[in-house]
Amino acid sequence: MPRKPAPRRSAVKKSAADPRAHSRLVVDGLAQTPARAMLRAVGYTDADFTKPSIGIASTWSNITPCNVHLDGLANAAAAGADAAGGKSRQFNTITVSDGISMGSPGMRYSLVSREVIADSIEVVAGAQGFDGLVAVGGCDKNMPACVMALARLNRPSVFVYGGTIRPGAHRRDIVSVFEAVGGRAAGTVSEATLHDVEITAIPGAGSCGGMYTANTMASAIEALGMSLPNSSAQEAVSNSKIDDCRRAGEAAVRLVRAGLTPRQIMTRAAFENAIVTTIALSGSTNAVLHLLAMAREAGVKLSLDDFTRLGKRTPVLADLKPSGKYLMSELIDIGGIRPLMKALLDEGLLHGDVLTVSGQTLAEDLRDVRDYPAGQTVIRSFADPVKPDSHLVVLHGNLAPEGAVAKISGKEGLQFSGRARVFNSEEASLQAILDGKVKAGDVVVIRYEGPKGGPGMREMLSPTGAIMGKGLGDKVALITDGRFSGGSHGFVVGHVSPEAAVGGPLALVRNGDRITIDARKRELTLVVPAKELAARKRAWKAPKPYTTSGVLGKYAASVSSASLGAVTSPIEAVKPVRKAARKSR
Repeated sequence: MPRKPAPRRSAVKKSAADPRAHSRLVVDGLAQTPARAMLRAVGYTDADFTKPSIGIASTWSNITPCNVHLDGLANAAAAGADAAGGKSRQFNTITVSDGISMGSPGMRYSLVSREVIADSIEVVAGAQGFDGLVAVGGCDKNMPACVMALARLNRPSVFVYGGTIRPGAHRRDIVSVFEAVGGRAAGTVSEATLHDVEITAIPGAGSCGGMYTANTMASAIEALGMSLPNSSAQEAVSNSKIDDCRRAGEAAVRLVRAGLTPRQIMTRAAFENAIVTTIALSGSTNAVLHLLAMAREAGVKLSLDDFTRLGKRTPVLADLKPSGKYLMSELIDIGGIRPLMKALLDEGLLHGDVLTVSGQTLAEDLRDVRDYPAGQTVIRSFADPVKPDSHLVVLHGNLAPEGAVAKISGKEGLQFSGRARVFNSEEASLQAILDGKVKAGDVVVIRYEGPKGGPGMREMLSPTGAIMGKGLGDKVALITDGRFSGGSHGFVVGHVSPEAAVGGPLALVRNGDRITIDARKRELTLVVPAKELAARKRAWKAPKPYTTSGVLGKYAASVSSASLGAVTSPIEAVKPVRKAARKSR
């Protein structure tokens, strides 16, 4: 039965919360005179010491177009907090670019950066005594990282998305470039065309323009209730995005005074809303990994089986790239994700009674949202979905006892069986694809690229882009214990767990073995007798680690399975989630 929308009510009531619960420990009293002296040097006045302290966490850098404009957005958020009666203080954290590091050893640092960013925001906020926060993110890993930190700290907070990039010439984007590389190798794209794609695909600031990981996570975080309405559906360079940041600063001060914290917003029901919205938008497989990690930090039990359960009743409605036709800017033009969320709520697919950072329930936020304009084709109706159930298909079987995540749009078919072509690194697989050694009917296996084995669980956009560019998208499957960029499409399966580096079944696959991927049965099967697999297991030896030092070494030593979100939190904190996952299976 569809769930009735929640009754209209005011979500945030007067609270006895101390709006300076954290900052007063840093600046009040005789003993804290030295702290006040230092703060005066960065602009504090007597009056500022009586105001709620609002930290503005920015992931600005000019190493990537996704984040190059975030300093201006952070300034707008700070101005909003100050105008609302708070005292803002800005700080930066790192970011890395997936698009730039893709296909290189540097991509090992991408998922690692999620943990570093979350840790760094927690460290600064915890040390400086912020009463509330605004976190501004604009790329794949820094966005879930921001929310993970806000959940840990559990201080009134708002997340702001930096916004999507505008389309390049001929509606090009970053995936156009990756696929043009495959086309050049196949001889279907000329050198001149490849250069033209390279110089026109990325016209300025903003995150990659399809429903790839950045736009997926922005939408999921808004559906989760941690961003203001429409934050996910604004172009990076726009007045609406500046206004969003200003209002976020104001909202943070209101939330501090109301005592409304992230864990009151990030409930299990809110995570279900995020999952349903992600599915309806045909979002990235990375959302599975990140939502599991965010839930863990919020103290919410979430498992892969929740994606299966919700996916059975949630259709894909958005015809968005990479598997679809349209870009995020074209969704923005017709109203963004709010009309879609309103439709999902009316169908009983969303929980309307959850709180959001607006200070209202989701049902109240969506109450006056208008439908999409007649005749638009970006978002389909429930009567005519892109796919009647989820494109994010969780698979189990003798190749993935703990689970794997497939991205099945339906265009590739729902079942694939073929010969294994095994590679022990992304680089080896890419070279074989470009050299024409991967043929129709092959199942490309890329292993030792998991959270521990990579380390860092690299994304496989270069191999998948090359497969599409070679014209093999419906003729070749690819499975890996690594991840996929939100721009990847085709018959692809990632997050295979347990990973090869810890002796998972993927380590036992040999060239020529038959592998079957069945999206209907949700099975990933290595067609090899159990006795033979046991013999291979006895003979298997773990490969030499990529490194045992530095941040990659520390990450490999502490990271959990991808089936648990690839988190680096202490194992005691992960155990309840693991038990819940076992029980649900």
